[in-house]
Amino acid sequence: MASVGKTVWFLRHSQPVFSRQFQRFQSSEVRQGFLGTVGNTPLIYLKKISENTGCTILAKAEFLNSGGSVKDRAALFLIKDAQEKGLIGPGGTVVEGTAGNTGIGLAHMCLALGYKCVIYMPNNQSQEKIDALTTLGADVRPVPVAPFTDPNNYNHQARRFAESIDNAVWTNQFDNTANRRAHIETTGPEIWRQTDGKVDAVTFGTGTGGTLAGVSMYLKDRNPKVKAILADPEGSVLYNWIKHGKLEREGTGSITEGIGQGRVTDNLKGADIDDAVHVTDKSAVEMTFRLLHEEGFFVGASSGLNVSAAVQVAQMLGPGHTIVTCLCDTGQRYYAKLFSRSVLESRGVLDSVPEQYRTSLHD
Repeated sequence: MASVGKTVWFLRHSQPVFSRQFQRFQSSEVRQGFLGTVGNTPLIYLKKISENTGCTILAKAEFLNSGGSVKDRAALFLIKDAQEKGLIGPGGTVVEGTAGNTGIGLAHMCLALGYKCVIYMPNNQSQEKIDALTTLGADVRPVPVAPFTDPNNYNHQARRFAESIDNAVWTNQFDNTANRRAHIETTGPEIWRQTDGKVDAVTFGTGTGGTLAGVSMYLKDRNPKVKAILADPEGSVLYNWIKHGKLEREGTGSITEGIGQGRVTDNLKGADIDDAVHVTDKSAVEMTFRLLHEEGFFVGASSGLNVSAAVQVAQMLGPGHTIVTCLCDTGQRYYAKLFSRSVLESRGVLDSVPEQYRTSLHD
């Protein structure tokens, strides 16, 4: 069943009320409400970057999901999972620990479905994300940054709060494999269909692990020769976990948000990952500004990291291969930091922005 069919199945069987008028339309071009707009994003050929590598570099335009990011897919399936298991009833509360994008997707869907939304997030995330969540009616609770082993980690606080009130569910995006199911059932099939099965490798930055694990599981089931490459930012342990089998950080921290990890999540466990590439902040930032000025895409640093990783994979595989990644979200969500001359200078990455592209920076 195509991904649109799966989404419509969810809408027709899970929502308490749906429009009779909508049922008149059989065309997949007509979507029902916000939830029906998730997925089926375009696959974009990045012309200049492809020409520079001799490979075909393609990117899923995930910023075109209605909530503005790839995390809308996970949010949809996390709520679907809670409904299927009877974990939430009408008017209930969805609680999540998130760096922002999953929360934004959940907040949109809670409005559409009549749920309340409570978001715990690290207090080092962009103000733009916090403002968006507040505008969407979420109860946003920024908390001090703490490792997963600390009881005060934002995920543990989210779980405890959900357990403390009636008719609430902690959707648990990191270890609830409904997250990767979203990509097994939607993103993976879309990539296979859009490339006519002619894909050699996929590479994605990993936070929860859902995108990389789900896409690779689907594609490898169709063709075991497809390579799955984990793209890892500074400060994460996953590069060394894939390369050397040890959870050891590479670098001290990253300007990217929502990717990188200090542990192996349940979403990532069991996925057949072939290799990993380490992407420095300088490479991610440079590519973010190249995407803006050379390809026309105003995206965040995680998208820059993904495309930078795709270039590394192209160099590993050699000319003539097709590599797929994604553009996760828009640059507007990071405007205050990522496009600030002073912030980039303080992070030691200003010199990675090509001189001719620094017109995009503000003070």
